[in-house]
Amino acid sequence: MKASVVREFGGGFHTEDVTLSDPIGREVLVEVKASGLCHSDELAQSTNLGFDVPVVFGHEVAGIVTAIGDQVRDVAVGDHVVGCLVQYCGACIQCLTGNVNLCLHPEATVRDNRITDAEGRELSQGMGLGGFAEYALIHENQLAKVPDAMPFPQAALLGCGVVTGAGAVMNTAKVQPGQTVAIIGTGGVGTNAISGAVIAGASRIIAIDVADDKLTNARHFGATDTVNSREVDAVQAVKELTGGLGADFVFDFVGAPGVTRSGFDMLAQGGGLYLIGVLDPANSIEVSSFELLGGRKRIEGVYMGSTNPKRDIPMIAELYLQGRYKLDELVSKEISIDEVQEGYASLHDPKINRVVITSF
Repeated sequence: MKASVVREFGGGFHTEDVTLSDPIGREVLVEVKASGLCHSDELAQSTNLGFDVPVVFGHEVAGIVTAIGDQVRDVAVGDHVVGCLVQYCGACIQCLTGNVNLCLHPEATVRDNRITDAEGRELSQGMGLGGFAEYALIHENQLAKVPDAMPFPQAALLGCGVVTGAGAVMNTAKVQPGQTVAIIGTGGVGTNAISGAVIAGASRIIAIDVADDKLTNARHFGATDTVNSREVDAVQAVKELTGGLGADFVFDFVGAPGVTRSGFDMLAQGGGLYLIGVLDPANSIEVSSFELLGGRKRIEGVYMGSTNPKRDIPMIAELYLQGRYKLDELVSKEISIDEVQEGYASLHDPKINRVVITSF
């Protein structure tokens, strides 16, 4: 089968013929019908984040189950499924209370390398998924079933960008009807936070970015107000839009010096700042105890939107099929497995939300 392989960090994505083992245990063989290009895979290709090379990346996967191991319980041959990079054991105290994103033993889904190249050398499987390929061998805990009516390009996005953005709003912050939300950074993930805020019933959804194209797009997805922080002071703008109070919730999808601090400063009393983006890994924020205590404010890091994949992915798929969640507009471009490198280059265009491999 064909797969897009990374041979060395910074060496790019290159299509090769590889061989995939048959599923055993709790492994599921998925015929990949769509695979989204996420910035995390591009970062992992260019920087050593702890993955072994050579490797097959790709973690936004949608397809059809074609075979299963003898211990698989949750899916069957013919099911339409979506992959998710949340890895969990299903048996620890966090998993048993529904907090699978906080699993104490995510290594339970890790398996020996199951891919070999044309010369018989092993390739690793990035993030347990390896979706930049015709087929992927995935632990059943990393798969969620979706309705057959769900189109594959849109389904592929559910496993990462969609649940990360919408989940931060609905799961982590638990935004309630009538509350005010500010979203800093309106790329693909931030756009899904806007959709999540719409579903949650937020009365005011303020989108903040430096690109007018993205802000126009944000309004299409449900933002009630937009702020170009390159042209105006974002903190002052949010305060004015909220009658001097500030936002109940601020979601930082940028994670850069100064941006995170501005997010804290635009909070209302009792508000919460949620950190999702990591543009600068060294980014930090200095906050005094008095600021936190006096304003009754909180700061929280968010991983994958506090997502429970087997619950959240089917739920959002149903909302999409009901016409209540926008996904069609997120699929900006469809490419072949041979065009991964070019696909990532196209993501630098602010008019492009997501690129999806649909031809293998």
